Amino acid sequence: MNLTETLLEQPFVYRLWQAPFVAQKFAPVLAHNDMSRVNRVLDVACGPGTNSRQFAHTAYLGIDINERYIESARKRYGRDFITADARTYRTAPENRFDFILVNSFLHHIDTGDVVELLSHLRTLLTGDGCVHILDLVLPAPGSIARFLADADRGKFVRPLEDWKSIFTGLFHPIVFETYPLTGAGITLWEMLYFKGSALK
Repeated sequence: MNLTETLLEQPFVYRLWQAPFVAQKFAPVLAHNDMSRVNRVLDVACGPGTNSRQFAHTAYLGIDINERYIESARKRYGRDFITADARTYRTAPENRFDFILVNSFLHHIDTGDVVELLSHLRTLLTGDGCVHILDLVLPAPGSIARFLADADRGKFVRPLEDWKSIFTGLFHPIVFETYPLTGAGITLWEMLYFKGSALK
């Protein structure tokens, strides 16, 4: 683990790094969903709990394997957070989730682990529930966005077609769109938002 990765493991540093982009990153979710209709949320790899503010009026659970993130999230937001591996997390059928969020996590794990994780998350959805995925897209070479994607601590930033192949093999697509994260009028990261329901 290099110095940057070590620093980002600290909740305060991670929050500071993400702060300028939190609203931009979550904007497509708000644009495509009536958040007042959300009942039960599972926030996968929730980090230090930043997303929990978007779900103030719902039953919310954040899970992450980083104990420091979870401890910080509990103190800061006062919501339900547990240390858990999302690949093995279980809940009773009556406690399944209609909204599962996976925000900027999948580019940290290889394709086999992505498929394993998403396959398991399908079993945690209610019949009318959806998975909501936000993640980095690998841009064309030569751009600032490509430089930052190559420098990211996640080593599995994928081209758009690779993401599409993975997601549509497991979920029925409802929304699949790209959008930029910008700073000073410059595209710094290329993102995607995917909303999908479990394939029948």
